[in-house]
Amino acid sequence: MAFGFLGVGSAYPDRVLTNRDLEKMVDTSDEWIRTRTGISERRMVDDATATSDLAAQAGTRALQDAGLGPEDIDLIIVATFTPDSALPSAACRVMEKMGIPNCMAFDLNAACTGWLYSIACARGMWANGLFCNALLIGADCITKYVDFQDRATCVLFGDAAGAAVMGEVEEGRGILGEYHSADGRLGHNIVIPGGGSAKPFSQEVLDKREQFIRMDGNEVFKFAVRIMRDSLQEACKRAGVEPGDLDWVIPHQANIRIIDGAIKRLGISSERFVVNVERFGNTSAASVGLAMDEAVRDGRLKRGDLVGLVAFGGGLTWGAAVLRY
Repeated sequence: MAFGFLGVGSAYPDRVLTNRDLEKMVDTSDEWIRTRTGISERRMVDDATATSDLAAQAGTRALQDAGLGPEDIDLIIVATFTPDSALPSAACRVMEKMGIPNCMAFDLNAACTGWLYSIACARGMWANGLFCNALLIGADCITKYVDFQDRATCVLFGDAAGAAVMGEVEEGRGILGEYHSADGRLGHNIVIPGGGSAKPFSQEVLDKREQFIRMDGNEVFKFAVRIMRDSLQEACKRAGVEPGDLDWVIPHQANIRIIDGAIKRLGISSERFVVNVERFGNTSAASVGLAMDEAVRDGRLKRGDLVGLVAFGGGLTWGAAVLRY
């Protein structure tokens, strides 16, 4: 028995926030953003749209792709650091919105690595017979946590959701190898300082704008290029393949320079990398699932292809998986 993908889906807002739009909001330029990040535009939710809304849309599309109904799902994991509220979980809200009956449902926060972490969690639970079909969704409305006075971060992020239905697939397909880890000593490099139990919301938090994302871009860049290579190489080793054997690599869409750096260090042709950062920016936990769904929809990714998924994120966290789609 093997654990793999039965269907995929994604969702993102209609509103497009271009670099030209950002020029009117903060001291930046289209050239500066594209040169440093490779991003030209990103999607932005309206005030009425929450993370669970995007997650439910992506989940519904993944169910349709898998040919299953809500009653066939017996595990829901939503990977997010931007839930609708502290309680209830985004997963329980998705369950309600999708009409999924009683099942295990919870959120997972590993920032941009969250969706890959959710696959690892579900795979272990499935192997122990705890469920049959899982709905795994990476979703974040990051623009609600972005300081549009900080040009170093506000140009990077967009809102989206990526989803997959996973369960039993034929032998030889599915997840072949994984590698996941974290280093809390590096957590200070990507933070939201205020709004949690350590520093609850207060006028001081708002005055210091500590409810927004802060990031040390230089340190994250150096870390990310190395860890993307190392993670994928280790996952390949555990799967018994070489990086050069991969038909496709789907990386976290953080920054084109990070992706280019990983391409050079891995020695894999850039034509085998699925990249959509130019149109969506960094969508955190949605990133890899969104790109994977897009590759399936446009016909690049086909059944039987050998695929590497790799991501890093706040925590700092990182991970990779190798699968036969």
